[in-house]
Amino acid sequence: MLTQHALPGEPAAPAKALDDPSLYFSRELSWLEFNDRVLEEALDPGVPLFERLKFVAIYGTNLDEFFMIRVAAIKQQIEAQVVRRSDDGRMPAEHLEAISGRLRVSLDRQMQLLNGELLPALEANGIRIMRVAELDEETQLQLERVFDDRLFPVLTPLAVDSGHPFPYISNLSLSLAVELEEPTAEGVELHFARVKIPPTLPRFVPVENAPSGERWFVLLEDLISHHLDALFPGMSVREAYLFRVTRDADLDLQEDEADDLLRAIESELQRRRFGEPVRLEVERGMPEYMRDFLLQALDLSEVDCYDVDGLIALSDLWQIVGLPDYESLRDAPFMPSIPRQLLGKTDLFAQIREGDILLHHPYQSFDPVVQFVQQAADDPAVLAIKATLYRTSGKNSPIVRALLQAAEAEKQVAVVIELKARFDEENNIEWARRLERAGVHVVYGFPGLKVHAKTLLVVRQEDDGIRRYMHFGTGNYNEKSARLYTDLSLFTCRATLGEDVTQLFNALTGFSRVTDYEELLVAPVTLRREILALIERETEHARAGRRSGIRAKLNAITDPEIVRAFYRASQAGVPIDLLVRGMCVLRPGLPGVSETIRVTSIVGRFLEHSRAYVFENGGEREVYIASADLMGRNLDRRVELAVPVLDPVLAEVLTSQILSVLLSDNVKARRLTSDGHYERIAPAPGEMRIAAQRIFLTQAAS
Repeated sequence: MLTQHALPGEPAAPAKALDDPSLYFSRELSWLEFNDRVLEEALDPGVPLFERLKFVAIYGTNLDEFFMIRVAAIKQQIEAQVVRRSDDGRMPAEHLEAISGRLRVSLDRQMQLLNGELLPALEANGIRIMRVAELDEETQLQLERVFDDRLFPVLTPLAVDSGHPFPYISNLSLSLAVELEEPTAEGVELHFARVKIPPTLPRFVPVENAPSGERWFVLLEDLISHHLDALFPGMSVREAYLFRVTRDADLDLQEDEADDLLRAIESELQRRRFGEPVRLEVERGMPEYMRDFLLQALDLSEVDCYDVDGLIALSDLWQIVGLPDYESLRDAPFMPSIPRQLLGKTDLFAQIREGDILLHHPYQSFDPVVQFVQQAADDPAVLAIKATLYRTSGKNSPIVRALLQAAEAEKQVAVVIELKARFDEENNIEWARRLERAGVHVVYGFPGLKVHAKTLLVVRQEDDGIRRYMHFGTGNYNEKSARLYTDLSLFTCRATLGEDVTQLFNALTGFSRVTDYEELLVAPVTLRREILALIERETEHARAGRRSGIRAKLNAITDPEIVRAFYRASQAGVPIDLLVRGMCVLRPGLPGVSETIRVTSIVGRFLEHSRAYVFENGGEREVYIASADLMGRNLDRRVELAVPVLDPVLAEVLTSQILSVLLSDNVKARRLTSDGHYERIAPAPGEMRIAAQRIFLTQAAS
């Protein structure tokens, strides 16, 4: 057994087993660390003001989803009296307490930033968020007309008493808790009511009488609060405080019992609004009796309640971020480039025949991916198009339009559309129905599995026979997110990959039971096994003194079996560099366990979303791009792809010109320490500043 390092003259302590909980970070706390790195971008004065507000909005949206999914799952475990500890050794209730304690520190930091720095900075730029009571009489009259015309008709005050039960509070809706006084012959009687803030109206209400060159707003809830007397004639408003409820929003599908998956998901979407409460946010200053009343009515405890000293529902800041003009407060615009080999070329198939093509989004345009499908739809030589769709760009997706056009041209079109893509289910249901009406063969995925792989297959009749053209991606077929997320695209017509993709689609659309593939690594069939084998091969190379090394870029590492494989590789001396944007349960830098492992996270202008794996293999390097992270769900409960980059030039580009630059970042990169925190990497005195995303933007513009 390996031993830990000991001081001279002392016996070495026995090494810990690699499944020891002390060798793993909490998945949930690691996620909170990631969201704190998002918040750090908002804290950075070098980031333009609107971009800082954007990061605050993203932080809030991320947190909403965290509660709706991860915290909801923990509360379900507590309700079910689950006694199994997590990989890091915590019971579910302990995890909930740890999340609550950790998060409150970050929320205070966030509100100090918003109230003390960002809102004053907006005001300095002529954008003010006012209280109605602060405005002059004429402006208040103008806002009163807004209330009378647009708000009063849609507001529904709901009383709460023995004759009126506590009303249902829908997920993420804003509400006012109102205490009222009614004079009676016996004295003053107190009443409680709830007023829902209409979600269909803008949160920031423009003030028409703002000085020239300035934009003033009042918050919708403040405007309603200012006129509550109109909703309760004959009573006096004593107090009113804002609150918001977050509910469990994960779909609970019994797929084996669902005869029609599409209808089952539609039914679950209706129920999502009615999931169990998991969080209560209240305006700071809400009296304890009112807060206790809400907690009791929602069957929540103190650990679930968060006082907010400022704006609740930070995602609404997108309204301010989206204001026209103010270009000096935003990142400089950029135009994605077209690779030289595609400039001016109208026949993408001809270019793919000349050699594989690798694109790095958003620095290189997503247009060739759209062109690939559109050309296939228009080309009379194309016999069939097959695609997997996880998320698209909504009602006007050019890729889906091209697939519809191909079906109308009587080409054979098959689409595997994932109805269970979280928070995109409704959009995908609509596309599924439109595609079916056009004659497309639509498959809704597998029971118990999400189809997360991103691939397009075009089958074309050519002079020398049938040829298969493919696109593989690390991101979704969404031209909008392709300008915001970093992803990789690979075009190829290699025969072995074509055979593999054909087998994959046969498995997805029919009864094929493929157990192995020639080149592709496919979850849940081969991906886990092959990734473990690739890590073990590097371990053996290191033990034999041959060249070894692993570089990987991904969004999360949470699978304990994979982590143990990395630990064994590190113990053998394999250099391991991991670029992990989000959750990482692996603890780097532990003596005798993970000394050769470095974990780096980059959070910047673009969301780092691409996945790539590099194995040195004794000098015979192997490179993959993938749709999969190293999580149990990706390896075992999703259909995922890892695709080899077989062109040696492109493999070198990905390794040396993309991953190496990212690993050299000393501006936006943070390094994970062995205690679970991230330290920002800074250039040494005299060392050049390297901001990877900025370098890629400069290269794209040249």
